[in-house]
Amino acid sequence: MTDEGFQGKLAAYCAETYGAGGKLDQLRRLSGGASMESWAFSYGTEEFVLRRLPNGLSSDDDGLRGVPLAVQADIIELACAAGVTAPQVRGRIRPEHGLGEGFIMTKAEGETLPHKILGNPEFAEAESKLTENCAQELAAIHKIPVDALPSSLEYFSPAELIQLQKDKYDEIGGQIPIYEYAFHWLNQNAPDAADKYLVHGDFRMGNLMIDHQGLSAVLDWELVRIGDPVQDLAYLCTPSWRFGHYEKLAGGFDSAEAFLTAYAKASGSDVDPDRFRFWLVYSTLWWGVACMVMGQIWRSHGDRSLERTVIGRRVSEVEVDLALLLEEVLPDHICTPLDWSAPEEAAIIGETGYGELLTALTEWNSTQVQPDLKGHDKFQSRVAGNALGIAKRQAEWGPVFRDAANSRLAAIGYDHGQLCSGLSNGCIAVTAPAIWDHLRLSALERLSIDQPKYAGLKVALKKWNPS
Repeated sequence: MTDEGFQGKLAAYCAETYGAGGKLDQLRRLSGGASMESWAFSYGTEEFVLRRLPNGLSSDDDGLRGVPLAVQADIIELACAAGVTAPQVRGRIRPEHGLGEGFIMTKAEGETLPHKILGNPEFAEAESKLTENCAQELAAIHKIPVDALPSSLEYFSPAELIQLQKDKYDEIGGQIPIYEYAFHWLNQNAPDAADKYLVHGDFRMGNLMIDHQGLSAVLDWELVRIGDPVQDLAYLCTPSWRFGHYEKLAGGFDSAEAFLTAYAKASGSDVDPDRFRFWLVYSTLWWGVACMVMGQIWRSHGDRSLERTVIGRRVSEVEVDLALLLEEVLPDHICTPLDWSAPEEAAIIGETGYGELLTALTEWNSTQVQPDLKGHDKFQSRVAGNALGIAKRQAEWGPVFRDAANSRLAAIGYDHGQLCSGLSNGCIAVTAPAIWDHLRLSALERLSIDQPKYAGLKVALKKWNPS
């Protein structure tokens, strides 16, 4: 669909739904949206947001779309009626409108980008209220009666959820040693099936609208389902959702203890720490598998957006996250210091190196292309810069790291496939220091290529290489 065709069809829908006297204006694609498109626009004196599936995706594409958009709209209406701070649904898109699958909401006011909120003095008052705000919103969501929910919402036990993720991981062809051990640990520590509650499924910074007074809207309901409410609490605390403020476990704005205490007060239910730990490890691994799925969607030509491939390389941040989380329940004697640092940039002489070509492309993109772009195009240019940086570091450091990993494997007596298989079925124990060292070093090597500015890398190095 061309921009002109899209705009014309949206204008026709607005005239039909909101009255013919208005004018469609300020139509723009909002930043982000690897798994769902959001378009902001005004019509008459009101501002709206259209949520719809990106081109090339089906409503159940590789399991990323938890529920159809029509069901999402139903849930949002129920949530609003229950006192949850969510945008009002203002219209449903039907096939005859030619706009794809989606719905229209009132535009919530505020900011969603975590790097513009967390630690920003302009949002200091809002940030100070987020612990209580998030606890109250989640408590309200979890209190919505299950018998009022659409019958299409599914429930899976913790054990079933683990298997669903493992099946997806195996289907893609994943072979990441610490992921294999995490699956094994989850199976060994899965809690019994709990009472059934509505869970948001994607409650985190980035999916919450924040104004200067606090939380102004809970957004992005596509992963909503029936499950264990503790999963929502742990999901907010997932390392990747701390956005640079790694040691503030609750969304990058507070401690997990303070957040869980606020939730207990708002809901009237205390949170079992072992259950919370299980869901924290599960949610961390879930995000790693989701990153793999993003790359698989691109690989299978479902959606060829650049952002999918870059997110696909975020699997390595989860390797470090899992190592830091699982060390909390492993014996102290295996968590010995590591002698590791990222390689220094080598001087190049002679013919132009591949890394130099990629550096030149990165500089051209940032200085010549990016300044003239706006909105989603500017966001995509930044993603392109990230992709070029990954490729440069892989070209320069990849062979060194590959040789180091092969040497470690030879010393412990397993090849990569044997190690993955043994960790998955429990035949190889991570309590052997050489095994755990290899997993940690592999995570550091891969993350230093894929995302060297990730906050978890700095935390891991401080813990593992204190010198």
